[in-house]
Formats: sequence, structure tokens, C-alpha cells
Amino acid sequence: MHKTIVGGIAALLISAGVCLAQPAGITREMIERALPVEGAPLAEPGPYKIASEAAFGSPGLLVFRPVMLAAFPKKDTLPVMVWGNGGCAIDSARYSGFLTTIASHGFLVLGTSPQEGAPRRQATADDLRGAIEWAEKENARTGSPLNGKIAVDKVAVMGQSCGGFLSISLGADPRVKTIGVFNSGVQTSGGRGTGSSQPGSDALAQLHGPVLLINGSDPDFMMAASAATFDMIDHVPAFYGARHNAGHTATVFHPGGGEFANVASNWLLWTFKGDKKAGAMFVGKNCSLCTNANWDVRAKGIKE
Repeated sequence: MHKTIVGGIAALLISAGVCLAQPAGITREMIERALPVEGAPLAEPGPYKIASEAAFGSPGLLVFRPVMLAAFPKKDTLPVMVWGNGGCAIDSARYSGFLTTIASHGFLVLGTSPQEGAPRRQATADDLRGAIEWAEKENARTGSPLNGKIAVDKVAVMGQSCGGFLSISLGADPRVKTIGVFNSGVQTSGGRGTGSSQPGSDALAQLHGPVLLINGSDPDFMMAASAATFDMIDHVPAFYGARHNAGHTATVFHPGGGEFANVASNWLLWTFKGDKKAGAMFVGKNCSLCTNANWDVRAKGIKE
């Protein structure tokens, strides 16, 4: 079995909490490996206090949004970020710290939520596509607190592990302007395309916006797939970062999502809000991640 397939299956099993035998060579310790919290960079929240709530009319979706919406769109924009959980699990509440930090910078963040009595299953690209459609409808719904406030022309899809597979699959959607792929990457042999939870290299040709690829370096068994995915992207801007000693879970479960939440937030602030201070994390030879001894980075097509 190809190692990226093994890695993908392992991510599905552990992150979804399925009690099945792990594939050969992939241990629970490898899957749960994270950056130690002590001494790690802290999450940096934005200016907005965040509410978390069920999506109106869509109990399978979880919403993270600024409580006070008067600034949107008069002084700020409210782009959309749809999140895919590790293991393609339908329970974004587990990532609430990470997602709250991102939303606090002025984003509408959408994830999945389990419905009482519904059969247990994994999320698909259609579930995340449904979140984009919900945002479009909510922006137009009379009486919605979000009416006219959502920047529906600025949609990102990000995800961790199996959720990263979904972000790549949704990168073909013309509404998706950028994707973030955390601890994940495409299947590099025998690609199965965008119809699978683990897309093949053919899915990369359908991407049309900048790509952020972040992994946990050597302790992350998906590092090789992440790096190979970056190498195969040749027609859109891409940024690759490997955080030393972070492992497969990295910092997503640190308070506020830790360092990975800062990377995701800055990418979105730069891409959707033109925030040059945020962009300095990625842009130029002296970008802050480029000069950070804890990171190995590469970039292509990133313009200053």
C-alpha cells in the first residue's frame, strides 16, 4: 500500500474516533503527535468577539462569526472560510479554539455538526459545498443578522488531514478562491480524482487560486504527501511550510489553535483583505516564516 494511502486511512480512523486496527507502520502515537504546548507560540486573536451557533435552517452546520456585525461591510469585509475536520469527522466543535481565532479576525467560519439520530458517517465534499451555499442564501435572507454582510465572492476552504483532502477537491469549485491544506496532500500514485475523499494529482490541475500547504515536518507522516503536492502545483501561487517537531496534529488543539491558527488567519487576511502586515508572513525572501528557524518553507508564484 502506498504510504500516502496508508497515511490517509490512518488519519480517517483516528480523527473520526473509529476503533479499528491501524494500518501497518502507522501508530496511534504517530497520528496524535503534536507540538508540545509549553513554550509554543500562542494564538493571536483578532479584534472581534465571536459567537458559535447552529446555522439557521441547517442543523448540520456550525457557524463561528463576529457577535457585533455593524462593521461589515462598512469598515471591514466578512469573507467565508469553510473547514474540513481531521478524519472528515462531522464535528467541528472539536476545532472550536482554532476556528474561533480565525473568525475573530473578521471571517465567517463554517464547519460541520452532528445531527441527533443521524447515521454516523464521514463528511464529503458535498457537505462543505453545502456550507458555501448556505452562506450565499444567508447573505440574501431577509431577517438574517448576516444579510448583506457576507463577502460571498471571497470563499476559502481549509482542512486538516482528511479535511485537507476535501479542501483540494473543492478547489475546483469556481466560488473557492483559495485553499488551505494542513497535514495532508494528494495521493501521488493511482490518482482517483476529485470524486474520492483522497484526491489524486489530477485534482491539482483544477485549482485556480493560491494554495497554502502546511505540515508538522518529520514527525508528521503526511509531510511527504504535503511536499509532493507543492512540487506538483505549477500554475497557481503556492506556499509550503513544515513546522519542526509539530507532528500530524501540530497545534490545532492548542489553546486558540496556536501557531497554525495564526498561519491560517494571516493567509486569509492577506488573500482576502489585502493586509500587508499579515502577508509579510509569506511574501519575499525575508518573510517571517522564511526567517523563522522553526520552519522550512518554499514558495512559488507569491508576488510581493
